[in-house]
Amino acid sequence: MLKNKKFIISAAGDGIGLKITESIIEKGGIVYLTDIDEQKINKINNNKKFNNKIFATQLNANNYEDVKKYFLSLKKLKKIDGLINNIGIAGPTKYLENISNEEWENTLKTNLNSHFYFSKFSIPFLKKNKSGSIVNISSTAGLFGFPQRTPYAASKWAIIGLTKSLAMELGKYNIRVNAICPGSVKGDRMKRVINSKAKLLKTTANKIQKEFELMTSIRSFVTKEDIASMVVYLLSDHSRNISGQSISIDGHTERMI
Repeated sequence: MLKNKKFIISAAGDGIGLKITESIIEKGGIVYLTDIDEQKINKINNNKKFNNKIFATQLNANNYEDVKKYFLSLKKLKKIDGLINNIGIAGPTKYLENISNEEWENTLKTNLNSHFYFSKFSIPFLKKNKSGSIVNISSTAGLFGFPQRTPYAASKWAIIGLTKSLAMELGKYNIRVNAICPGSVKGDRMKRVINSKAKLLKTTANKIQKEFELMTSIRSFVTKEDIASMVVYLLSDHSRNISGQSISIDGHTERMI
């Protein structure tokens, strides 16, 4: 499905990003992976099963100059087949009036600016390929309001706007751009979100988790594998006529809390 195709993905040292990476190489692709955590990068590079399949580089995706230098180092590739903008942080769990300027700016910079940086420098590689796919990881928080998580929601809504506008710009080059909107994903990050909300509202983590589950028709969390499967589909030729879309993988969100 993705045999010998080359892809760049940000923030993929673990979690959803690493699962996406593993799914791509299972389908025959080659991944150029970045992450800010040097320890995670070293672990991936030292894993023999990833030899010549994953090329991992330590990188601060928040730093424009670092991202620019990284793409200059990839000149030998000449072209790529796709980009996955995966980087994102949860941001503060607070009421808006209690959020500091630094917290607001860091959330927006990490969740939005990094997508701009990676997209900007990937586009020339994709144009040389005369086809390709960009997949942006947004969130169901980019489709609904999300109280006590306003910076996060604002950044994820912005990614939807970026996706739809970029799809219009790049369609004539046969480059597709889509956003995936995960709901609550099983894992350590979701546990931290739940614990932060429980602390703010002075209640139990178990109660908050139940509330999150009741937000959806399916009444359960989704998995990293669910997200990775959709990314692989959007990178493949099977999705050749899908662009400018915001695709929810969330068990059908009925409401936000």
